[in-house]
Amino acid sequence: MTIQEEIGRRRTFAIISHPDAGKTTLTEKLLLFGGQIQVAGAVKSNKIKKTATSDWMEIEKQRGISVTTSVMEFDYEGYKINILDTPGHRDFAEDTFRTLTAVDSVIIVVDSAKGVETQTRKLMAVCRMRNTPVIVFVNKMDREGRDPFELLDELESELQIAVRPLSWPIEQGARFKGVYNIYEQKLDLFTPNKQRVTEKIAVDINSEQLEESIGEEQAMSLRADLELVDGVYPEFDVNEYLDAKVAPVFFGSALNNFGVQELLNCFVKIAPAPRPVQAVERLVNPEDAKFTGFIFKITANIDPNHRSCVAFCKICSGKFVRNAPYRHIRLGKDIRFSSPTQFMAQRKSTIDEAYPGDIIGLPDTGNFKIGDTLTEGEMLHFKGLPSFSPEMFKYIENADPMKTKQLAKGIDQLMGEGVAQLFVNQHNGRKLIGTVGQLQFEVIQYRLENEYNAKCRWEPVSLYKACWIESDDPAELENFKRRKYQYMAKDIEGRDVFLADSNYVLQMAQNDFKNIRFHFTSEF
Repeated sequence: MTIQEEIGRRRTFAIISHPDAGKTTLTEKLLLFGGQIQVAGAVKSNKIKKTATSDWMEIEKQRGISVTTSVMEFDYEGYKINILDTPGHRDFAEDTFRTLTAVDSVIIVVDSAKGVETQTRKLMAVCRMRNTPVIVFVNKMDREGRDPFELLDELESELQIAVRPLSWPIEQGARFKGVYNIYEQKLDLFTPNKQRVTEKIAVDINSEQLEESIGEEQAMSLRADLELVDGVYPEFDVNEYLDAKVAPVFFGSALNNFGVQELLNCFVKIAPAPRPVQAVERLVNPEDAKFTGFIFKITANIDPNHRSCVAFCKICSGKFVRNAPYRHIRLGKDIRFSSPTQFMAQRKSTIDEAYPGDIIGLPDTGNFKIGDTLTEGEMLHFKGLPSFSPEMFKYIENADPMKTKQLAKGIDQLMGEGVAQLFVNQHNGRKLIGTVGQLQFEVIQYRLENEYNAKCRWEPVSLYKACWIESDDPAELENFKRRKYQYMAKDIEGRDVFLADSNYVLQMAQNDFKNIRFHFTSEF
């Protein structure tokens, strides 16, 4: 297969949603169709002592939520699918934002009863910023929910994008009969089954067979709805979807495995193959002959038996070959990778080559930071992997003096993963952790104890915001740092950070020091 054909058959996408909309369940069902798993683990069921395939961290299994992005790949009808299942919880939004830089398209999962929720809006804003094409999957149709037309209106107004239904539900909740697949013009009847794939029945919408399948009343109602859909929404145009101007909408129930295959069949046909990526120096095309890629995520302890780190690399162009030397741009040295891996959540297998669009795992012994670029020698820098200014802060203290080394190593690796941000206070030398939400502190404490055998305790500190500062006037910068000595810190890169303890103090500092730039993301 030529490199062009390999690129053409790849589909790399993220599944995003508000917590509990059914994102991880949908991921599982896609894996079921890809033949990667034979039985799906019911995420919340205590009767089945299984958890979701993509939630492999111990804390994820205990809480039934995703706290880190999982990468999974499988083949489906000649296509190579790379799925990134992201955390929905707002406390882990930064992981999700970074993941969105590594995908070519997105599937948004929306709960049919709750509609568009806060986190979905935020994530959609990131997709809009990057012009990422999105498909919407309205989940949980087998439960009582809102009127489909009302949901479509809300999707348009809240996500600020035109929508076009490509399947339509017949009733919902206990009366849910199935969906009419507008894209393939077939009727799919619903039989609840969490483990296996539901049988499909092809029915002509205008024949009497429709009445026989779903009853006279529903048949009339379905025809009326479809007429309305065609009247209200323009014909589906693939190019408008690829330009991120319109979002196709599918209805179904991920838990009962319904409507998922329709989504997948349509997705592989219309979703974009790997697209060009903007680097600081130039636009990188997937067809470029030489290999380029960037690190968008680092995970420690995927295998608890070997305390190893894995750096996730998105391939942007050329062909990646095992054991070939690649230039690490930030370190300015060549590195060879003898065991690059591809993932099925926690299971991984060594690969010899990979192509644009693929996500590969590279063993990391401390060489990588998020945002690092690898090339065949060309000086390139990929941008767009920011850290955001944290909103919650706590001092981290060692709770077991015998485990100082383990704690230091644990903090280093977890901060390298981008789980939270570490600042060292210049005034007292204490380590300060900054996060977006409270849950991150619990995850850090849990992982330090369970993965590094180190105990920590938290000491609250009242701070409003951390912001990175820089200035073209060295004297003013020195003066500022002297005046605000108690509130100055260094981040993991050694950059100056001002820890403002209130909004008022921050505004006063901005007014008093006109030549200092205050940044609220780490990318400037």
